[in-house]
Amino acid sequence: MAAINSHQWTVRVYYENTDAGGVVYHSQYLNFMERGRTEWLRILGFEHMTLLQEYNCVFVVHSMQIQFKKSAKLDDLLTITSQITKTDRVSVEFLQTIQLNQQKLVEANLKLACVDAQTFKPIAVPPAVKCIMQKQTMELV
Repeated sequence: MAAINSHQWTVRVYYENTDAGGVVYHSQYLNFMERGRTEWLRILGFEHMTLLQEYNCVFVVHSMQIQFKKSAKLDDLLTITSQITKTDRVSVEFLQTIQLNQQKLVEANLKLACVDAQTFKPIAVPPAVKCIMQKQTMELV
């Protein structure tokens, strides 16, 4: 499988994503980033159901540092870029940005923990998943 160092996914801002003034409500950016990561994992061959059924794991957000630089508005077409920056025994770190016409609106550093799907206790990232993610990270160097 060819390495995909970063993944871009586009989303249109709908009325449901905005406040009364037509500006994207801050929590909606988290939803957009979640969808971007999910679609990238899907391309890599790891849909959520695959992680659950074959590996008995899920990835949960452990921590996040986010900077809101500028607001998106109703009908904007946003580009969400997801990039793995580090893989660890039980976690994966991402850099995600949301842009409008090449202008950065939001930037976030996230740490996702791999947990057992039943107990939600930390577990090692499955070797097959980690191997592909590490290839993504190595291509960045």
